[in-house]
Order: sequence, then structure tokens, then C-alpha cells
Amino acid sequence: MTTDVCILGAGPGGSSAAIALAKQGVRATLIDKAVFPRDKVCGDALSGKVMRSLERLDPALAMVLRKDARQLPSWGVTFTAPNRRSLRVPFTRETGQGQAPGAIMPRLDFDALLFERAKAAPGITTLQGTTAKKSTRNADGWSIELTRTDGSRSVLQCRLLIAADGANSPFARHVAGLSMEPQHHCAGVRAYYTGVTGLDPEGFIELIFLKELLPGYLWIFPLPDGRANVGLGMRSDVVKRRRMDLKAEMARLLNEHPDLKERFANARIEGGIQGMGLPLGSKRRALSGAGYLLVGDAGHLIDPFTGEGISHAMISGVHAAEVAADALRRNDLSASALRAYDQRVWKRLGKELSTSTTLQRLAQRPWLFDLVVNKATRNPMLADTISCMFNDLDLRERLRKPSFYFKLLFG
Repeated sequence: MTTDVCILGAGPGGSSAAIALAKQGVRATLIDKAVFPRDKVCGDALSGKVMRSLERLDPALAMVLRKDARQLPSWGVTFTAPNRRSLRVPFTRETGQGQAPGAIMPRLDFDALLFERAKAAPGITTLQGTTAKKSTRNADGWSIELTRTDGSRSVLQCRLLIAADGANSPFARHVAGLSMEPQHHCAGVRAYYTGVTGLDPEGFIELIFLKELLPGYLWIFPLPDGRANVGLGMRSDVVKRRRMDLKAEMARLLNEHPDLKERFANARIEGGIQGMGLPLGSKRRALSGAGYLLVGDAGHLIDPFTGEGISHAMISGVHAAEVAADALRRNDLSASALRAYDQRVWKRLGKELSTSTTLQRLAQRPWLFDLVVNKATRNPMLADTISCMFNDLDLRERLRKPSFYFKLLFG
């Protein structure tokens, strides 16, 4: 088999790349080891950035998603500081009016919607239940050995390869040389519950910064029909240093913590607690090389503070498609030509990831977190400023400056 572009991984990054390549008139083969619909261990929150990315990529699909009964509109986030005080921060000043900025939808459903749209795109061939066992560079591009679930084997020849195969990408690790560094990696666990009390009626997601979890946090994300996605995440080097069992710690907190045990007293878990790894964008890495581009989690692009990766996967997937289409037209797939992809991704996400890295470090200081929440609960103007920071990167930059906290203390 031959194709112009091979995309490894059909999650949000790979499917977005396929849809964008189809718009450019480029033939591509989209490969995934799973068969859709398939689950993906995640928080399931589709931020405003995800929704905006989807609207730019495929406006019709965005409308379909907003009408889907499996998603819950989300209007904001509630932060709970280590001192147990909470700050409710809306994503917009018009909460409840028009379309919600964000949504919460199980990845089982969201990824399947996006994959089906990619599958129907012109010029896109999809191979499900197919694993790329080995990728070899040759004069014509890449030769990729494929194995299907039924045991059959084949070889795919492509000119350019886009690796969007997630946090454990073999290509990113063995070919591109991106290693897992514990200080730039997060370990997480997640489970679904029914019967959790106190879920926000307007779909506000909850980020609970408990002192014993810093610089990580516990989350509670409401879903339709009274369900909730519940989990916690912590930087991997901290987990190792503290010798923590995150599954046991999550169960303990839900059973014993004063703010959680009553809410989960009658809750029922669906299945079990599952684990995941999140390669963080707190270190800038090379995202391309001769004949290849790394997208989303495979490029270690997850937000270091919030843990969000879906929007970054979609954004980088579209940039990869556009750079790939241009490189194919010019017949230049060299490392220097494809470096345009790195430049575009870091121009779009670099400032945001840098700010989030600083916030992750600041979150290790409980007194500082408590200070911000305490002041904001008493100062509507400050609370409104924090709300605006979700959509204004220049405003969010203020959180990195000592003068912001000096003014909180003495202003």
C-alpha cells in the first residue's frame, strides 16, 4: 500500500490532521490499533479552546456535538484552595445565555464523532485494529510494517509520517528520541461515579487543590444523567519521591476527606479506577525531523497546570496538516523544511505553556493559592479578572509576575 501521508493514531490530534489534510487535497492513511468507539482514560472536559478548534475545523460537526445528549454544557470552573475555600469562576460574563463555552463528554463518544468525520473525508483511508510495529526510513519516505488484530500483516509506504499515537508513542520515543522525564510528566487516575452529590447545575468543573496533592489536584467533572468523571493527577517525580499509590490515595480521599466523604457517601463506582500518563509541555522539545511530525501527546504538549491535552492535539494536528501539504507540494520533506511546524506550534502554544509551567510551580505554595482565592472571594473585580484570564493570554501573564501577588498582599 502507498499513500502520501501516514497518520499514526486516530485520536483528536490524528483525526484533526486527517480532516485538515483532506481540505488540502492530500491523500492520507489514518491508522489506529483500537476499533472505534474506544475509551480513552481522560478527564473528558472539552474546554472553550477545544470547542473553538472544532468550530474552525468543522463547523457542522461542532453543531452536532452541541446537540448531542451525551455531552453536558460547561460554563465555568470552581477552584478549591488548600484552605478549603472555593472560588467559582465563570468562563464568560453571560453564563447560561446562548451556547456554553465548553462541554464535558466521555472520550468514548467525542473521539468516535471526530474519527467518523475523518473516515468520511475525501482521500482519507482508515485502518482500525491495526498496529504499526516498525517504521523504517528509506529513499521514498517511510516503510511501515502493520499488524492487524486478526494476525494479518502488510506494509504501508508513505512520503511523510505524522505521529499522533499518544503519550506512549513508540515512534516519538524510539525514532524522534523524546524520553519520559518524571519532572515533565504527570501520573493520573480516573473513574466514573454515579450518585455524587453537589454537582454544579451549570456544569462547572471542579479543580480541588488539596495540600497533600500539590502541585497536582483532584477533579470532579459532571456528566449527563447524574454521572461524574473523578480523578487526580500529580507530577511523576513527586509520586515517586512520596512513594504514592494514586489509586489508593484517590479512594482514601473520597472516603475520608471532610469535603468529599459526604458527597461520595452513596456514590457508586462504574468499573474501576484506571491510570494514565501525561507528558507535559513544561519543556520545549523538537516536534519534527526528516520526514516526520509529532502531534499532541506524542509531542509532549499537555498543559502543565491544567492537564489539558485535547485542544493542543487538535491545534497541532491542523498545523501538521498544513505544513505537510506545503512540504509535499514543494517536494521538500527535509528536517529543515519541516521545522516550520515547530515554529508554528510554539508560536501558538509556547506562551501559554510557559505561563502554565510557572503556575504549576506556584501551586506548590499553598499559602499563595490560599491568598489568591481568599482575595478573589471578597473582591468581585479580582474574580472577574481571573475569569477573563481563561480567554486572554496577555492578562494571564500577570500571574507570572511578583507584582501581581504584591498587590494582592498590600493593594
